Amino acid sequence: MKKTFSDMFMILAGAVLFALAINLFVIPNEFGEGGVTGVTIILYYLFQWSPSLVNLILNAILLVIGYKFLDKQTTIYTIIAVLLHSLALHLTAGWTIASDEPIINAIFGGIFSGVGLGLIIRVGGTTAGSTIIARILHKYLEWNVSYALLLVDLIVVFCSYFIIGAQSLMFTIVMLFIATKVMDFIIEGLNPKKAIMIVSKEQNQIAEQVNQVMDRGVTVLHGHGFYTKLPQEILYIVISKQEVSQLKKIVKSIDPHAFITIHDVRDVFGEGFMELAK
Repeated sequence: MKKTFSDMFMILAGAVLFALAINLFVIPNEFGEGGVTGVTIILYYLFQWSPSLVNLILNAILLVIGYKFLDKQTTIYTIIAVLLHSLALHLTAGWTIASDEPIINAIFGGIFSGVGLGLIIRVGGTTAGSTIIARILHKYLEWNVSYALLLVDLIVVFCSYFIIGAQSLMFTIVMLFIATKVMDFIIEGLNPKKAIMIVSKEQNQIAEQVNQVMDRGVTVLHGHGFYTKLPQEILYIVISKQEVSQLKKIVKSIDPHAFITIHDVRDVFGEGFMELAK
């Protein structure tokens, strides 16, 4: 129950932020958008049809067609997200903000929509629309879901060119780029770390120093060299970005010829990091 309540709060917050992005930054500046939301905005510019009502109708149709492409929880969360987003669009319609700088509005429009969509997707929901279309294309045409989603959004965005013009289209692309980056940041997590893999003949000494000096755990993976066929132990260590320099110094002092790879990771759970329940 606690997790469900938390998920509902995140979906509500995400729906409101996404609606504010549309009503405060997109529509007043005649920007476009991707997916179903972009279609609702185009119809608003052309016929003054209510974005909240059109958004609800179009997403309801897509949910009826494509619900089988979503699991049960995602379907429920998606229905809730669509209802809350449409309600928020209605309640915040006509809201304004004192800013007449298009580039500033594009930046904040991207931030608001990126955070809003990121919160919804992070807890397992979607805003229907393009997501369902992308999954249908994946099933029947074997398209990659991410590329299909991007293609659908781009088609809608570039169709809006004939309504909003070239300058607004360029601002829209800037806004969507920012939204994508912010959304990825929200979805992937707020707890970035570095995963280090070390191949060295002095692996025992390096592991011991990491344990003692840095107070970090070390996992030993067993492999072998393809050319030499000799067995090789590989050290796997997860640390914060601030600790990378210290680790490099330790490795260099013990084995200057060690082979090191450093990878970005997010949302690290377990002893010494975040609890999994969080």
